[in-house]
Amino acid sequence: MPAFPFTAIVGQDEMRQALLIAAVDPSVGGVLVFGDRGTGKSTAIRALAALLPKMRAVPGCPYACDPDSSPQACPHCAVNQRPKKSVETPVPVVDLPLGATEDRVVGALDLERALSLGEKAFEPGLLARANRGFLYIDEVNLLEDHLVDLLLDVAASGINTVEREGLSLRHPAKFVLVGSGNPEEGELRPQLLDRFGLACEVTTPTEIKTRIEVVRRRDAFERDPHGFCEAYAKAEKATQKRITKARERLGEVAVPDAALESAARLCLALGTDGLRGELTLMRTARALAALDGDMTVTDHHIKRVAPSALRHRLRRNPLDESGSTARVERAVEEVFS
Repeated sequence: MPAFPFTAIVGQDEMRQALLIAAVDPSVGGVLVFGDRGTGKSTAIRALAALLPKMRAVPGCPYACDPDSSPQACPHCAVNQRPKKSVETPVPVVDLPLGATEDRVVGALDLERALSLGEKAFEPGLLARANRGFLYIDEVNLLEDHLVDLLLDVAASGINTVEREGLSLRHPAKFVLVGSGNPEEGELRPQLLDRFGLACEVTTPTEIKTRIEVVRRRDAFERDPHGFCEAYAKAEKATQKRITKARERLGEVAVPDAALESAARLCLALGTDGLRGELTLMRTARALAALDGDMTVTDHHIKRVAPSALRHRLRRNPLDESGSTARVERAVEEVFS
């Protein structure tokens, strides 16, 4: 069964914008989507996988290395001569189940080869499959602590180090971390929360017309998946082209000092810790400008991405009962007035 088309998703503009930004510039640092059940979180993330342009990879490499990267960074490419021709492969979007064992996540000894041939060979795990792609964790706030610690190390370095069963190996594991969850089921550990560049809030639509349209499209998709996808094929192709153009344009988008000053003023007004807020705000605004076809970041771009880039970086203020989104919107109004 095909994935539900990304362009057929009704509403949830902030979530869709954040996912497109992460697709254009992975250095933004991943996307966290928190909200009510049944609001299209998992649907949107899986729809993005079908939308992404294909990437060039080394044939036969279990880590889907970029042909232009150094062979020495990959344990497979370092000992096997790379073919002259590369292959085009879909960008991986790998699910990390909550009940996954550590061996399945990081990789382990290939028992079949060990028993039959007496060789110590590495069987890559989910982190290897996610290299250069997306690692998706549904109900990320319920993830076990030992897996959270493991993800923090790999997300920070882009390298997965395996030391077990006589194996000692390092392989590339650069991925965009995407998580979804329901805040009623528990909060995310602060260390992991900080690793997400963008955080989006999704809510159940309250407008009758929107709710009807969501139900109508979902029902049409389930009755005739291929026919429904065909109806949105043109829009999907246009969005895919938009992502490709934005990636090409990204390096040429200018971030003037005035935009950096606006980002710094906003983060100061909100009292965010460290400078990660400014960096994420700058990168996110630049990716949005590239998506819009603009060559210069302006206050307009910063204002549009401020809630998703900053709402999860605020200190709790016991004297302010308003939510983090309201606090960001209020600060945006004050700084840009």
